[in-house]
Amino acid sequence: MLRTMVLIRRFEETCAELYSAGRIRGFLHLYVGEEAVATGVMSALEPDETVVTTYREHGHALAKGVTAEPLMAEMFGKVTGCSRGRGGSMHVFDRDTHFLGGNAVVAGGIPLAVGVALADRMQGRDRVTACFFGDGAFAEGELHESLNLAALWRLPVLLCCENNLYAMGTALVKEHAQTDLALRASSYGVRSWAVDGMDVLAVEEAARRAVDEIRGGAGPHFLELRTYRFRAHSMYDADRYRDKAEIERWKERDPIDALAARLDADGVLGEAARSAIEADVAAELERAVAAAAEAPEEPVSDLLRFVHSEEPA
Repeated sequence: MLRTMVLIRRFEETCAELYSAGRIRGFLHLYVGEEAVATGVMSALEPDETVVTTYREHGHALAKGVTAEPLMAEMFGKVTGCSRGRGGSMHVFDRDTHFLGGNAVVAGGIPLAVGVALADRMQGRDRVTACFFGDGAFAEGELHESLNLAALWRLPVLLCCENNLYAMGTALVKEHAQTDLALRASSYGVRSWAVDGMDVLAVEEAARRAVDEIRGGAGPHFLELRTYRFRAHSMYDADRYRDKAEIERWKERDPIDALAARLDADGVLGEAARSAIEADVAAELERAVAAAAEAPEEPVSDLLRFVHSEEPA
């Protein structure tokens, strides 16, 4: 889990550098600070279980098993990317790892996840679908409709709310009269609780408990994962709506440093081992960037592929 979080952090920092240099374009929403959420939840899932998420999804993809090379190629818009360069940062998709991608519409992935869970039920597949979304989704009707149907039909779906306190630039306390999101979810009859989203071990424990109960037929579960993004909403965001002291306070709870400190205290990490992890991740990302830079763009002649259905034979 430590290596996964380090990989996510360094991948995002590399993307920020490449974006500033003009080598990555379009929108870019970084996951720096929230690594414990994706890492902890994915640790509780089986490889064939499906994940649906938001446009801040690089960390989820890496934690689910999408490797850095095709993910970086997707950032570059290259045909070797996991979405053939067509999705870019906001629409990562990888069939092999059952990662059904990012969704640019706030709360737009939630009904898709409920649909996947319903399909699994109808096909007799014993697996859980996990869906990630932000606190801003509580302002959207799709979330409430989906919670109701998931509870009504007792669907095998794990709803993971990444509550980082801000919906873009709007503070949670300025948007919602009731800010206890787990309490609100429970009103639909969905078993819900809040989790320290800066503690990867707490996240893993909560997710495993929820997944075990869902597999046992208990129906949908909702986790309010209380976390914080250290960077602005996106690379376009001037981040003038947050107090700098607030950001620094949250940085003191950095999930990577917290886990490393715990492992150090238990005598199972040490400075040399952590340095080895950093060096291994740096080498992996260097290879990924080099491969993405050298990869071809999709030829113009193929740009209408996958847009229209094939003509019947």
